[in-house]
Amino acid sequence: MSKKIFWLVIVAVLAVAFYMGNPPPKHKSAAGLPDPTQIPATGEVNMKLEEYDVNIKYKASYKIKALAVSTKNYSGTSIPDLLAKKDVALAWGSVAENNEKVDFNWSQDGRWYKWMVTDGSQLSAAGLSESDVNRHSANNHLIPADGEIKKEISKIRKGDIVEITGYLVSLKATNPEGETYDWNSSLTRTDTGNGACELIYVTGVTRE
Repeated sequence: MSKKIFWLVIVAVLAVAFYMGNPPPKHKSAAGLPDPTQIPATGEVNMKLEEYDVNIKYKASYKIKALAVSTKNYSGTSIPDLLAKKDVALAWGSVAENNEKVDFNWSQDGRWYKWMVTDGSQLSAAGLSESDVNRHSANNHLIPADGEIKKEISKIRKGDIVEITGYLVSLKATNPEGETYDWNSSLTRTDTGNGACELIYVTGVTRE
């Protein structure tokens, strides 16, 4: 085998390996994804997280089927990083339907998600406004109810259509020194900025 052919084979193998490890998104857009549903709920879960006692209170039962437009893993040692190791930005309704038509730039960092468009005329051409995008997309902090749910959450990738069921929650973590940490979910899809993310105690998740 000549050196040229040898290197071509190596390049082809590496390309296949990269593709297998980084497959293209399954869905760039998706139609027919409804608004999330929520119903007021009560209940709570208590758990131990290192030296912290964590109390998780249900605010509403929650179900969402949406397009994953971005994902972000967290591996730190803070309470949010230990509880919710993956955030998923989701879009539904007209935003998910036009995700391919509009050149959205979705991103996540520091437990926030952002979206941008390079050409604002694409929004109007798709019949969308800025408020439409804000009302039909959200960042979601996902707290798994058990190990199997945790495993499924870890598999979520950009381009998946994800169905999540569980509860919107608030939580308080307290250690023996009396130090506390509070984390609360938004209860509406119309808010933006700090506190607008959904904090979900996930009891079920599927991907397609």
